[in-house]
Amino acid sequence: MFRIKICGVTTVDDARMIAAAGADAVGFNFYPGSRRHVTIEQAREMAAASQSDLIRVGVFVNSSAADIRAVVEAVGLDAIQLHGDEPPEFLLELARELSVPVIRAFRLGPEGTSPIGSYLQCCAQLSCRLRMILVDGYRPGSYGGTGTTFDWKLIEDFSREGITPLILAGGLTPENVAEAIATTRPAAVDVAGGVESSPGRKDPRLVHAFVEAARRAFGGEVR
Repeated sequence: MFRIKICGVTTVDDARMIAAAGADAVGFNFYPGSRRHVTIEQAREMAAASQSDLIRVGVFVNSSAADIRAVVEAVGLDAIQLHGDEPPEFLLELARELSVPVIRAFRLGPEGTSPIGSYLQCCAQLSCRLRMILVDGYRPGSYGGTGTTFDWKLIEDFSREGITPLILAGGLTPENVAEAIATTRPAAVDVAGGVESSPGRKDPRLVHAFVEAARRAFGGEVR
């Protein structure tokens, strides 16, 4: 679906800059508890201002299926990312409301990858499909965007053997993204704080450096 996603975008100027830098996707955070929270109107303006081929992902935490559908339709989102405590059964409810791809985020805590495997097993039993999963760093009480790295080797085998494509997140920067990709071989990478000058404000120099480093590590051409 995408290779490089810049998440937590909050301004029209940043959305345009990210598209020009060559990223594949942007993330709009609709969780009120986030420092990068945006309103539907803000997201709609950013979506309209950015290039049409830039994938627009909405980030949600424990929202209802009806609320998610309303945002997707109002903004014109291409995918949704669930960052809360949503059970596999919720995916079935979403499927009745929406046809856009779903990404499920997991925070890699003390239990390692076992909760991810259990979740995916339940999805298989329920015949509900995830387009991708995202693995983030863990911080108690946080639903993501922690800027916390973890031992990438913990997901190395999981990433290579997993049926569901994996997005690597958590503390990525222009300096470490190439090593992270080489270690875990993810389908995609996701960054927020690692390319910011302040929460929610992206630094053009860091964004361009991150996209270039990630694109090279994935073996693709840099725009």
